[in-house]
Amino acid sequence: MGGRSTTLQEELQSLIDDPYKKPRTLANSNAPLLPVIREFKDLIEGDAEVYMLFHCMFDQIPNSPTYRNDPSGKPQVRDYKTMLSALNLVIRYAPIFLNVPGRTTEYASDMLEWPMATPAGSTAFLNAKVNAQLKKILNDWATYLRSPESRSSLTNDQNGWFGEPAMKSMPNFDEEFICDPNAPFHGFSSWDDFFTRQYRPGIRPVEFPDNDSIIANACEAGPFRVAYDVKANDKFWIKDEPYSLNHMLANDDYAPRFNGGTVYQALLHSKAYHRWHSPVSGVIRKAYIVPGAYFAANSIQGFDALGPHRSLAYITQVNTRAVIFIEADDPSIGLMCFLAVGMCEFSSCECTVVDGQRVIKGEQLGIFHYGGSTYCLIFRPETKITFHLQDVTPGLGARDWPVRSALASVGGGRKDPWVLVDGCESIRVTAL
Repeated sequence: MGGRSTTLQEELQSLIDDPYKKPRTLANSNAPLLPVIREFKDLIEGDAEVYMLFHCMFDQIPNSPTYRNDPSGKPQVRDYKTMLSALNLVIRYAPIFLNVPGRTTEYASDMLEWPMATPAGSTAFLNAKVNAQLKKILNDWATYLRSPESRSSLTNDQNGWFGEPAMKSMPNFDEEFICDPNAPFHGFSSWDDFFTRQYRPGIRPVEFPDNDSIIANACEAGPFRVAYDVKANDKFWIKDEPYSLNHMLANDDYAPRFNGGTVYQALLHSKAYHRWHSPVSGVIRKAYIVPGAYFAANSIQGFDALGPHRSLAYITQVNTRAVIFIEADDPSIGLMCFLAVGMCEFSSCECTVVDGQRVIKGEQLGIFHYGGSTYCLIFRPETKITFHLQDVTPGLGARDWPVRSALASVGGGRKDPWVLVDGCESIRVTAL
């Protein structure tokens, strides 16, 4: 990605100098629209349905003090032209660290959290043409985030990822992750290289590596929900957001084998480790990416500052995701599925395994790029599984469960009481 002018660099530096108070939109920016942003503008203005939806989604945001700012605290974008100007800026710089409660960094989704919760927004961001263009925009940004130029935020200042505030939020970083604290940028070649960092050898070892009946946690993530007796097709857009297996698995030929089975879902946070690891030893039967939405949210959840986090179950059916079927060595597990689901602009899922490959429990399956995401483990109804999360209660506030640690076992009893999990009362879950 080229053409970064002096004027633009001045604007970016101004944003970095005052990242939380300065309006992100910069509607009066002198920077010309990048080709992919101009294509998005042409799509919006050239398609009658898309044009209507991108007007209505901003009009449907309540005009009240509550929605004057977006959830990050910046003035709310109120029209698609300002949105385009903001996107034109966002994809020209690497994410910075924000030392703000509840906010780790800036996201393009911040300005869209209110719009995508509207009826028009929930429709617009499921539109195939809109998502195809968003994919092009995010791929353009990805090219930049993999370049040495993107290391501009890997600094020691207040908004740098190695500054005191960031390091305080990521204790023991130098000891846990492969890096060189004495080298420029801690030895990382790009912002994406930093984001997809790896643990040092000996950190996060596989628990019970020789016991095939023990299922390992696939990601460094907080448990969100466990659901039993999941239906092949369900109304995943309603408030309780049940899982709908055929939609989650993109109507794969294997999908019917999981009808009535179990789904475990967990949430990765933006500061977390973002590589996926096999929960079992076995053989990869299929591994592929399902194209989908990027900024989708369940409008039934209403205007919530947590945005897509309140739609975690919903997005497993509609967002871009990686589907990996594994035939476990333990026959009491048998065929299972790992589902990696991207969230918002961070829907970049990379599989690092291929069909027919043998994997050992704890071995890498793939990588999330650029931000927070969610993942699911899906088991057939024949798999009698018990989860062992001790004092951790599932939900948005659950602490991270270490990757490659023991998560569950097969062959034991099952608990299915009705409990309240993140405000959802009508889904059967484990009492973890």
